[in-house]
Amino acid sequence: MRFQFRSILHALAAVASNAYDIGVGISDITGPAAQVTFMGYAVGSQKGEGIHFRQRARAFVVSDGEKKVAYVSGDFGMGADMLNKYVVEELDKRLGQGVYTMENVCISGTHTHSTPGGYAQYVMVQVPSLGYIPETFQALVTGCADAIAKAHENLQPGSIKYSRGALVGSNINRSPSSYLLNPQSERDEYASIGDTDKDMLMLRFEAADGTPVGMLNWFAVHGTSMNSTNRLISGDNRGLASMRVEALMNGPDALPGFGKFVAAFASTNLGDVSPNIAGPKCLDTGLPCDVGTSTCNGRTEQCIAFGPGTNGDHFESTDIIAQMQVDKAMELFNAATEEVTGPIDFRQSWVEMDGLPITLENGTVVHSCGAALGESFAAGTTDGPGQFDFTQGSTSPNPFWAAVSSILSRPTREQKACHAPKPILLNLENINVPYAWEAPSMPVQVFRIGNIVTANTPNELTTMSGRRLRKALTKVWSDSDIPADKLQITVGGLANSYSHYVTTFEEYQAQRYEAASTMYGPHTLSGYIQEFTRLSNDMLAGRTSATKEIPMDLTSKQLTLETPVVFDDKPLWREFGEVLTDVAEDTYRSGKSTVSAEFQGANPRNNLRLQDTFMTVERQDGSDWTVVATDSNWETKFHWKSTNAPVASTSKVTLEWTVPSTTSAGSYRLCYLGDWKSGWNGKISEFKGCSSTFTVDSSEKYQIV
Repeated sequence: MRFQFRSILHALAAVASNAYDIGVGISDITGPAAQVTFMGYAVGSQKGEGIHFRQRARAFVVSDGEKKVAYVSGDFGMGADMLNKYVVEELDKRLGQGVYTMENVCISGTHTHSTPGGYAQYVMVQVPSLGYIPETFQALVTGCADAIAKAHENLQPGSIKYSRGALVGSNINRSPSSYLLNPQSERDEYASIGDTDKDMLMLRFEAADGTPVGMLNWFAVHGTSMNSTNRLISGDNRGLASMRVEALMNGPDALPGFGKFVAAFASTNLGDVSPNIAGPKCLDTGLPCDVGTSTCNGRTEQCIAFGPGTNGDHFESTDIIAQMQVDKAMELFNAATEEVTGPIDFRQSWVEMDGLPITLENGTVVHSCGAALGESFAAGTTDGPGQFDFTQGSTSPNPFWAAVSSILSRPTREQKACHAPKPILLNLENINVPYAWEAPSMPVQVFRIGNIVTANTPNELTTMSGRRLRKALTKVWSDSDIPADKLQITVGGLANSYSHYVTTFEEYQAQRYEAASTMYGPHTLSGYIQEFTRLSNDMLAGRTSATKEIPMDLTSKQLTLETPVVFDDKPLWREFGEVLTDVAEDTYRSGKSTVSAEFQGANPRNNLRLQDTFMTVERQDGSDWTVVATDSNWETKFHWKSTNAPVASTSKVTLEWTVPSTTSAGSYRLCYLGDWKSGWNGKISEFKGCSSTFTVDSSEKYQIV
């Protein structure tokens, strides 16, 4: 037996009581809505110009009376080590010392590519955002801590049920030629599934009286339905799916982000998985791209994958992919009858991946490599092509870029050999100017919630990489108290930090984008599998796990090159919030009509308005006005635009509302809520401006089918 006596008693008690305390919480994590480059595509010109819908952190706390874990899924790019550290410190202040630690808190990004960057403390991921953006970081810390605290304060006796099912038609593999390099025998195991995972694992959280309080699921798809031309903050397909389920469960009177029911669509092994199911094609010819290199006439810029939206409309594509996830999630949620049983446990280790000794299955000992990114990293993907003359699948170094990158740090002969066949573009191992370019160690974390085991990975695993990790952990956990037919293992992706991508050894040889972004060389996956196996064995044996120290806090060294808001200006004859262009009509039809109005604006970075809004749609009820939509709703858009760039002190705000078909007839108005900064004393003052009243006609003759 591998259990210590205490672990056996713990497990038996949890199974016998068959009960948990469960809590859910949601909070606003929306970063600066203007002038900050979005995280994901690494396109410096993709700077925010408003909000389509707000970012949220969704937290789930489960306790068995002895131990508890907190799992957070947030509408942002990926995890960051200092985010977790500062969140835990906030929780210490709010809930007491040590209730939550780095070990029992997981913060996972949904991997939307349409939210502000600059929150991680390492240079490599700060390049597009021109450094550290404190407003982004603080919004994430405040909101994630608040979501966990709410979930903790809402803890109540309850249960968790689970189900699984296949969602077909909502994802494709964006590197299918790399997938085909995996052994035929291995691919045959998944022949009925194909080259992407279709499985959705669903957890249904219920209060003791059977009232549903939350949903947490994992499904493999990238947050790239919105492309790199988008300038509005968006949670992409996962964020929209979450909002839609919450709207269904909370009813029409609950504004987004404020209902009791919380639904999270969390990341898993999505590394090579795209929502752009129409596939890549050449913009200039309309023909398919070259499969191996994703180029058109040798260039990456013309090869772009599209979603299912009409004529490539990425808003429509986001809508469709989100709704497909909603439909499957609700089907599984309603079918969830299997109960989660067993104890709560967790392990986390900080692992130095550079030079990690790795024992392969055949007994051979190899070592991971020092951090480096290959040339195909700069080529981007069909979801978002790179620039210059980089192409995916490059295994021969470009002399010009080799010379340029060597100015930062020249890779040694040994490092080149270790990473082969990757031609190193950026050697990150020894770059510490002005501070570290990559984290010196990575968090490897395993959560056990009864018979649910999550491997919380700080990276993007490809489809086959995730399958190998789950298969390895299934083997370990088959020697546990969990019956084989009840064991559920999933990958919680992009969690707690970020080490870019992880491919299989075979996929690595092709050196497409995912392989070039596998930082620690061809055996990176084997290293992570080894460490997750170690933590699982430690948990089963009831022993602590060896760990390195958490990386150094570099927040005091951060550089910020993005210009702050100096002041807001306006014409002398105008007031902030004054209507510049009023609504165009007196009456609008419910359905597809769009109402808009323009206002004298101010920079939204003056006040992030967390748990608040920059716009409202208000319905007149007698002498009162009732808010029916905010900048969190899918049907609204808050646009901000500088009108005197590059000074950017004078601005215009445009509010849009596409009237839903469910809107009741009545009188409405659009209102803009902002904050302007004085150039004389730096004081920030709030204001509100509203459009003229207009009528919504919802009579049957106006309904749009």
